[in-house]
Amino acid sequence: MDRKQIIMHFSVPPSLEDIHVLATSAGETMPDELMEFCEGLAITVEDMPDETTQTELDIEDPYELLALFRSGKEISPGILKKTANDDDVLILFRRPLLDVWCETGEELDTIVRQVMIEELGRNFDFSDDEIEIMNRNYAGA
Repeated sequence: MDRKQIIMHFSVPPSLEDIHVLATSAGETMPDELMEFCEGLAITVEDMPDETTQTELDIEDPYELLALFRSGKEISPGILKKTANDDDVLILFRRPLLDVWCETGEELDTIVRQVMIEELGRNFDFSDDEIEIMNRNYAGA
């Protein structure tokens, strides 16, 4: 598989737009297992989770949340659909991602893609083993 490589050298921290570019590129090359679920999925980047999200998810440290899948609609009350559409959004949180980047020294595009695979994989009921295999296959590409 021919993969685009984005080379970014930062003299200032990557912006929301920079992270969005990385996420958009990663979204175009998601594992086949996830691609079938992601048609029409919007990707946005926010600096940090807002207070409402932190309260809703019972998160004490906002740096714990790297990404969040928000489903736009339910099939019926309490029953979520299992494919994405134009009402769904994957939100990536810039500051927590940058913390991971600084702490690990890994390439930022790799971190973004792994976080996306993990969040989408969990949302669409993939097992931890399946998610790990998808991430490992990407790392070896």
